[in-house]
Amino acid sequence: MDAESQNFLTDHQLGKKKFEAEYSPGSASFGMSVFNLGNAIMGSGILGLAYAMANTGIAMFVILLVAVAIFSLYSVHLLLKTANEGGSLVYEQLGYKAFGIPGKLAASCCITMQNFGAMASYLYIVKYELPIVIKAFLDSNNNSWYTNGDYLVLIVTVAIILPLSLLKNLGYLGYTSGFSLLCMVFFVIVVIYKKFQIPCPLPENFINITVNVSQPQVNTTDEESFMYLHLSDRRTVYAVPILTFAFVCHPAILPMYEELKDRSRRKMQNVANVSFLGMFVMYLLAALFGYLPFNEAVEPELLHTYSKVYSFDVVLLIVRFAVLIAVTLTVPVVLFPIRNSVNQLLCASKDFSWPRHICITVALLVCVNILVIFVPTIRDIFGFIGASAAAMLIFILPSAFYIKLVKKESMKSVQKIGATLFLIMGFMVMISSMALIIADWIHNAGSSDEHADGH
Repeated sequence: MDAESQNFLTDHQLGKKKFEAEYSPGSASFGMSVFNLGNAIMGSGILGLAYAMANTGIAMFVILLVAVAIFSLYSVHLLLKTANEGGSLVYEQLGYKAFGIPGKLAASCCITMQNFGAMASYLYIVKYELPIVIKAFLDSNNNSWYTNGDYLVLIVTVAIILPLSLLKNLGYLGYTSGFSLLCMVFFVIVVIYKKFQIPCPLPENFINITVNVSQPQVNTTDEESFMYLHLSDRRTVYAVPILTFAFVCHPAILPMYEELKDRSRRKMQNVANVSFLGMFVMYLLAALFGYLPFNEAVEPELLHTYSKVYSFDVVLLIVRFAVLIAVTLTVPVVLFPIRNSVNQLLCASKDFSWPRHICITVALLVCVNILVIFVPTIRDIFGFIGASAAAMLIFILPSAFYIKLVKKESMKSVQKIGATLFLIMGFMVMISSMALIIADWIHNAGSSDEHADGH
């Protein structure tokens, strides 16, 4: 054995020992880790999957869903191997070891953007659904200020989210992730149940109200082929970003790996396999049974679509109320890591300060409320974050860290080629999705201006 190989083995063994010494054995069982990772994967993205299916058709959606799930699992594989070789279980620290300060900043900014997008999507659900709940309780369709979504988002933020976000520690708010998962499981069950209750075909006035005039009119002879494959609409560009937004959980992988009992890379990969399989089934059921009753009339937020059919429905009201509670309590949980990242970037060496803590919290909530009030639809949140931060976290950063940190002697040529191709594909997905989304925004802005000039 030559000197270079001996040096590599020595460095590799030292890295392994340092890794094992720094991170004590975890206590989370396999089942609990599967549940926790399921919580991390599941989020508001499930509400947009039926819309993604409406933009692609059933066949293409299933292909894309399978592809994104497999790519996400491959990304987890790269991340776990990089963590073992790099000797760190912190995403930002891997970035620092791979590329120095720029790598750490890239990882931190992507995680912050992803969490900020998640927080905005949760408040969008409040904006969409709380007015419907209030109208149902009051048995009124008056468009008063207390049924205006923009006002309600501000009220919920100031009265509930801000006080909870100002807490120094998460405490029992950490358990809301489990409650959120149960709410989403209940949501999927209700979506399946309602599929067999909604009349088919839908009433003509429903189609007229819901379908935008810019959407293509489908002949009845082409309806079946349209249902299974549909790629001609501009809205198709949102399908892949929505799916990547729904599957991103990679910043949570390494902390869960640290907490896993009898920790090993193979065991954590099996945890990811089971969790992703469970979420894949839930996503497919939610998308399919949410899409079939409405076809191309489905809206970017599925629950809101049902309000066009049911003016009052007890089961849907319970789902809405449960989802509203879950997302409202989850916003402070998502805000915590964003605030910590801001603190680390701006004042890492300083002690805790209540004025700074309050100012950062208020500033973040003001920014996200402005975004929710002025961005037209939740689709734009799913699309932009899915095409940028989520694509970085799933495709680009794990493969770049892997190529940089994993030693050439322990990496087979096929593995290196695979990681390189994965990196290239990530850039292609991100650049093409962002370009098409921006083009769609420009087209929509031009159409709005022409419409305004016509009046």
